[in-house]
Amino acid sequence: MDLRVAAYAVIFDERRGGLLLAHWHEARRGAWTLPGGGLEPGEDPEDAVRREVQEETGYRAEVDELLGIHSRVIPARQRLRGDGKTPLHTLRIVYRAHIVAGDLTDEQDGSTDRAAWFPRPQVETLHRVTLVDVALEMADRHTAA
Repeated sequence: MDLRVAAYAVIFDERRGGLLLAHWHEARRGAWTLPGGGLEPGEDPEDAVRREVQEETGYRAEVDELLGIHSRVIPARQRLRGDGKTPLHTLRIVYRAHIVAGDLTDEQDGSTDRAAWFPRPQVETLHRVTLVDVALEMADRHTAA
């Protein structure tokens, strides 16, 4: 079984328009997702999420809190990449973060091709990865606590 550890950010900013999302376009599919991605060997997850937010959106972000960790095993036949024979265990570390600098910029030659702000009600109408809903539930639980 393969393992992928990644870090993602939930960033709300009403002045900028709501929730910051990145449009993922790998493996001949596209969907909106949270800014974030895989950790490099030896990289701290908070450093990874800051790096990924900047690469995918142009913004510099600071981490506010850990919202949770989502674990999922993707059966080999459902994997979008790989040999088709090995399941993938994904561990997705989700943080709440905020923007400290930068301008909205689309990633060039990466796994995402654009970034945008969406009002929360509009997020539900978007073609999005499941992680967006999982992370928003985490954020809502933390806000209510």
